[in-house]
Amino acid sequence: MLRETFNEVAELYDRARPRYPRALVDELARTAGLGPNSRVLEVAPGTGQLTVPLAEFGCRVTGVELGPAMAAVARRRLREFPLADVEVADFEHWPLPPRPFDLVVCATAFHWLDPAVRLRKPADALRPGGRLAVVTTEHVAGGSTDFFAQAQRCYERWDPATPPGLRLQDESEIAMDTAEWERGGRFGNVVATRYLQDITYSADGYVDVLLTYSGHRALDEARRGGLLTCIRDLIESRHGGSVTKRYLHELIVATRT
Repeated sequence: MLRETFNEVAELYDRARPRYPRALVDELARTAGLGPNSRVLEVAPGTGQLTVPLAEFGCRVTGVELGPAMAAVARRRLREFPLADVEVADFEHWPLPPRPFDLVVCATAFHWLDPAVRLRKPADALRPGGRLAVVTTEHVAGGSTDFFAQAQRCYERWDPATPPGLRLQDESEIAMDTAEWERGGRFGNVVATRYLQDITYSADGYVDVLLTYSGHRALDEARRGGLLTCIRDLIESRHGGSVTKRYLHELIVATRT
């Protein structure tokens, strides 16, 4: 399964993947009323990009991570937080503890969860009035726009699944879709907020990020190598050795009714 490929590169994932904007973390903490001993369940914490900031509020954090190598990195990063731990399990089949949580959160992994379970099970895990928070991350237009337009030729050459002429969307073109949260009657008061961040990468740094994406990892070795060489050469020969990527993070918070 594609969602299991991240475990193959856990250390690289931890080093290369962006952290979340501080404003997003602070808004999540404010909305959920996080503080010492708040009970938090994090679904698919990866290597702890959001787990560590949550633990810094003094929360009791339980992470449920599919990949054992990813979980090992997260535990290492959480060593100074005795109230935080990560279990290795498939969330869809993980048995919920009897005591409910104040917050269930899933960052940049909600789309991997079984749609039949991904709202029902968090609702079962939460106390009435508790919050479900989902963070999505998308690459949007901005930053080194010329580079990303030129890079499509690399993808069209080396990845046969690439649609011709594909271009990044502007933030304004991406609709907020909260309909899934509003159906079913388990959640209400759905609020979505957006955060942008630009990150500048060296050629090596940008290739490292690409090596953590499931679609790139799914390519056979020859195609992946050709694609990454093409992109690296483009950055070094035409863009001075660095490019800037714009991320759109959306924080969706819903209240358990």
